[in-house]
Amino acid sequence: MDQSSDPRPSIVGLGKKFGRYGPWIMAAIAAVTIAVPLFSGGLRPALAVPALVILAVAAWYFSRLQASNDSAASGNALPIPQDDHFLADVIGALPDPTILLDTDGRVVTLNAMASTIAPSLRPGELAMLALRIPEVVDAVRRAGVSRRPERAEFAERVPSERWFEVIVTPMPDEDGHAGRSTQRLLLTFRDLSPIRRVEEMRVDFVANASHELRTPLAALSGFIETLKGPARNDTAARERFLDIMEAQAKRMARLIDDLLSLSRIELSAHVRPQTPVELLPIIRQVVDALQMLARDRGVTVTVSAPKEPLVVSGDRDELTRVFENLIENALKYGASGKRVEITLSRAFNVSGGEEAVAAVRDYGPGISGEHLPRLTERFYRVDVTESRAQGGTGLGLALVKHIMNRHRGRLNIESRSGEGATFTVRLPMSTGLMPATRKNS
Repeated sequence: MDQSSDPRPSIVGLGKKFGRYGPWIMAAIAAVTIAVPLFSGGLRPALAVPALVILAVAAWYFSRLQASNDSAASGNALPIPQDDHFLADVIGALPDPTILLDTDGRVVTLNAMASTIAPSLRPGELAMLALRIPEVVDAVRRAGVSRRPERAEFAERVPSERWFEVIVTPMPDEDGHAGRSTQRLLLTFRDLSPIRRVEEMRVDFVANASHELRTPLAALSGFIETLKGPARNDTAARERFLDIMEAQAKRMARLIDDLLSLSRIELSAHVRPQTPVELLPIIRQVVDALQMLARDRGVTVTVSAPKEPLVVSGDRDELTRVFENLIENALKYGASGKRVEITLSRAFNVSGGEEAVAAVRDYGPGISGEHLPRLTERFYRVDVTESRAQGGTGLGLALVKHIMNRHRGRLNIESRSGEGATFTVRLPMSTGLMPATRKNS
């Protein structure tokens, strides 16, 4: 419609001058103008009455136009209906980022969590200018056309890598219809980052476990073929190959055993052991079992402990596994230092609780600082070749960490290149009775 024929500009000017009653004032002036010639005899009643009716209808119509214009000028939108106030309260209580858009793509309402997606998003503004995410824009467009819920995924790289899922759902109008011209769109975001990270860990775990098992299996297959072929009658080669095959079979057995132990500990991670266990007998048992390895490596192992027993609430088999891994690692990777020191003591934690402290110290080549944060990751190795040469599975310290978590304890690692390494276990002291096995230990 041409602006010159649109009554709204004149009504707007009238409203600014006389307010919402301007049309009625103008109608009254016109009525007086008609009434004067009517009573003076210059205008016939048959023409005056229809003119007055037309003036009244016109005044009512233009007053409605003025009210509509005032509402638009105050907020560029009609007041939010009472149902939308309830909807805004519901959206504000949702735990996931949620945004409601009107038919023009402007934000009707959003919750506080939506700021994690677009901090600059505000009610009344065009959502796509603030979001600027191609996947979201495309999902909104598709939902507007199809009038069906649409789903999309997108990733953010800054400030950290995160993955999100957005579901765009057309909302029906007040009559329950979802027409293309009346529908609003509800955008619901879900953070997929934890799921993606778990999936990445699972994929890495399967890949690493498969690789670790494939290496000894390949060696076994190769030696079996050799023994069945060229070395069938070579007694010396047969003995040498059988020794290598035995070592590879033991390596696979250790890996499978570690994987099963890790799975079992993770399943019971939420259950804290409550059996009183004394640490010194466990450590002496482990040292005795590893004496052969210590002699082969030329390493002296010393154990120092206080006179009073150190009793913790724990699982004896799991704690034995902890000290087996720590002491065996010290003997294998710190053998060049020729001695390993194991020290037990009593200390207090930051909250004032008493705890037992067991430190395993070697004087080997040590570990560079950049490796320390990752030592307890599954299959992480400082030196892959050295680890495999020592028969390691890459799961020992991961097992230690999970056992400590189950026992509500802590593992601290301190090391510098050329200065050896110290692995310290801290466990809450038990308030229960002394274990019955101490007298015979």
